[in-house]
Amino acid sequence: MRREGGPSYGGQKGSLVGAHSEDAGFGASTRTLPPERKPTSRSLPRAGAAQLPNLIQQAGRNAERRFLEFFAATIRNRNTRAAYAKACAYFLGWCEDRGIRSLEAIEPMTVAAYVELLGKPVQQGGLGRSAPTVKQHLAAVRMLFDWLVTGQVLSANPAHAVRGPKHVVTRGKTPVLTADQARKLIDSIPLARNDGSPDIAGLRDRAIIGAMVYSFARVSAAAAMTLEDFYEDGKRWWLRLHEKGGKLHMVPAHHNAIAYLREYIQLAGIADATKSPLFRSIDNSRRVTPNPMTRNDVLRMVKRRARAATLPASTCCHTFRATGITAYLENGGTIENAQAIAAHSSPRTTKLYDRTSDEITLDEVERIRI
Repeated sequence: MRREGGPSYGGQKGSLVGAHSEDAGFGASTRTLPPERKPTSRSLPRAGAAQLPNLIQQAGRNAERRFLEFFAATIRNRNTRAAYAKACAYFLGWCEDRGIRSLEAIEPMTVAAYVELLGKPVQQGGLGRSAPTVKQHLAAVRMLFDWLVTGQVLSANPAHAVRGPKHVVTRGKTPVLTADQARKLIDSIPLARNDGSPDIAGLRDRAIIGAMVYSFARVSAAAAMTLEDFYEDGKRWWLRLHEKGGKLHMVPAHHNAIAYLREYIQLAGIADATKSPLFRSIDNSRRVTPNPMTRNDVLRMVKRRARAATLPASTCCHTFRATGITAYLENGGTIENAQAIAAHSSPRTTKLYDRTSDEITLDEVERIRI
């Protein structure tokens, strides 16, 4: 089954391909590639029940099985699966556009040329991808070929010796709000409708933003919460977050987050449905549905609320993670404790979200009086 805008590797109902095609990103659009670099019709899989890249199909049934297993069995994170599937689809399509007709014909120089093309500026005939994106594409291709080698599809991994660009980050790019801006955003969310009745959408939005700010939660972890993930243990309330890699992370709930969540849960009438989603979508009649909010639902909501509060257009879901960490450090918190709350494996990652030095740096720069 061919999807408009790109290849679709699957289609059989109940098959391995069909079951994972959506999560893996099979059928990812190629519209982001410049027209002259897009895979041609030769490299797109032909319509059929089990569509795969032509280079994989031509390598035989074992190659097809190993290709599907790589995405369906070895990568558990949905976002990683989608990103790697897109990267591998682009690479294989690019290879076929260059006249490569078999997997065995792909050499280290082929992979190196693709990596060079990805990172080269558009003005110089490249694709202008950032260093992290280039490294991700190379990692996806390298891991795929490793899997094909262990499955005896190939004798060697052509991407093994290829090195990606160096990328050293000392300050993250995530946009951060000041404490006053975060307060302004939360206070700007209407909690009542024109007729005086509670605005359940406003209560929900305030609750999810509060949960992300006060617990440094990722949007995926917040959106995946159920009612039982907000619970009382002893005299304290806790948030149970389902973090990356299947890790459960328990964070003490801030008193503001507790107030926001309890008011939303009470007025939504969902307190008894402990196994159901905590943050739910709302229908056109302004009624809470059983369906959970997705990450994209939350992002659209955040963008809408940020515009209404006249905050920077760059404000996004991850802004609240960085904002919470920065506010915590500004008020005397330590990097070690911020790392624990954010569930980072390294304090260096936490430091990327720290903007406390920005004001000091600006003050020092202003000393240059010319």
